[in-house]
Amino acid sequence: MNLKVGDLAPNFKLRNTVKEQVDLEDFKGQKVLVLFFPLAFTGVCTEELCSTRDNLGIYEKLNTQILAISVDSLFSLEKFKEENKFNFPLLSDFNKDVSRAYGALYENFVLDMNGVSKRAAFVIDAEGTIQYAEVLDNAGELPNFEDIKATLEKIQ
Repeated sequence: MNLKVGDLAPNFKLRNTVKEQVDLEDFKGQKVLVLFFPLAFTGVCTEELCSTRDNLGIYEKLNTQILAISVDSLFSLEKFKEENKFNFPLLSDFNKDVSRAYGALYENFVLDMNGVSKRAAFVIDAEGTIQYAEVLDNAGELPNFEDIKATLEKIQ
């Protein structure tokens, strides 16, 4: 399934690194940037999320909640978050349902790993509508954060 701008964002409930359930519905009324990333502790993923961490003030000024999702276990994500001092939730899509619903799942990834999240970015507005959608087939590429910020500035 390929989600596009104008589609309603599929709701999800995933666990964060302190085992709490996070529901996308809880963020109605504010913008959400959902970032899917392949695997914790890998170079490009660490670079992407550290950059997001370092720019959090920009997203806060734009009334935007960041949710980062991978298929790693919440225990791995807890250590990843702790080591890198991430200041936004990391959510475990261990069962791969959310990555699949957003069209952001490699059925076959490198080294015979199946069912890994693709690198992807979705901006969801206060009403739950997708305003930006980018799913990358190349895990070595990063989302276009300039376009993401421009989209966030454009929507209220």
